[in-house]
Amino acid sequence: MDEKITEKTFEEALARLETIIGELEKGELNLDESLKLFEEGIALARHCNAKLEEAQGKVELLLGIEGGAAKTVPFQPEEE
Repeated sequence: MDEKITEKTFEEALARLETIIGELEKGELNLDESLKLFEEGIALARHCNAKLEEAQGKVELLLGIEGGAAKTVPFQPEEE
């Protein structure tokens, strides 16, 4: 992954990804420019996914006291 991409916050990466999508959807770029942006977009999407997985792993629900210590379990989002 591009070193610059790994330094981006989730929000920065997502904003750049949205910009890239907009540029590609216009259809005004040549093939080389499109491929370059597509490659960057894939790297950004992977970075965003990794950030989301990292955040999901950190989210825990406090269930109660067990043996004097708080018991936590990984957060499980509700199915829609």
